[in-house]
Amino acid sequence: MNNVSILSIDLAKNVFQLLGIDEHGKPCFSKRVSRVKLHEIILNLPP
Repeated sequence: MNNVSILSIDLAKNVFQLLGIDEHGKPCFSKRVSRVKLHEIILNLPP
């Protein structure tokens, strides 16, 4: 996730879908995560 320039988050009640976009506009990852895991992922993203 080091090359993510845009993080898209599809919000839901219990599970969130994340889509990371790189600097060229191409998807670099897609994940389904829980509310707790979302918080951990966002805290660990580089500025």
